[in-house]
Amino acid sequence: YFVDYAKIFGLKTVVFRQSCIYGEHQYGIEDQGWVAWFTIAALFDKEITIYGDGKQVRDVLYIGDLVDAYWNALQRKEAIAGQVFNIGGGKYQMSLNELIKHLSKFFDKKISCVVEKTRPGDQKVYISDVRKAEQYLGWTPITNVESGVETLSKWAEENRHLFRQAGVI
Repeated sequence: YFVDYAKIFGLKTVVFRQSCIYGEHQYGIEDQGWVAWFTIAALFDKEITIYGDGKQVRDVLYIGDLVDAYWNALQRKEAIAGQVFNIGGGKYQMSLNELIKHLSKFFDKKISCVVEKTRPGDQKVYISDVRKAEQYLGWTPITNVESGVETLSKWAEENRHLFRQAGVI
């Protein structure tokens, strides 16, 4: 609809197809915001369910990089009206197992996981092609997985009381 409304009515719309966004202030749950959920579960010693072998690769995008993409789009709204962009980590991706490894290292503990069978329709690999965003928005993600997960983990650790208050844990 946004693309059609740009064409038909001249609205200055842009569509962002966003990948897995993660970062501070995210109260992830098992099915939404998996990076935050794994982080919260690891912090509170909750068991994490891995569906399949954990080798599934996911494109991940740190929230600060997403904000930069929005800002760049706003600055170029006249030139990019009606366009669709993949906004994701692109070169920054990780498997579920790699996130468990990062969290185990950060929290200095073994993360408890249970393995269930692969869910139907689960993609083995997803990586966003962000070249169009690079070309038209002058944007590329800059936060690597290790530093992004560390920032999220530090925030979660410093604000553990918020998860209890929100009923997440």
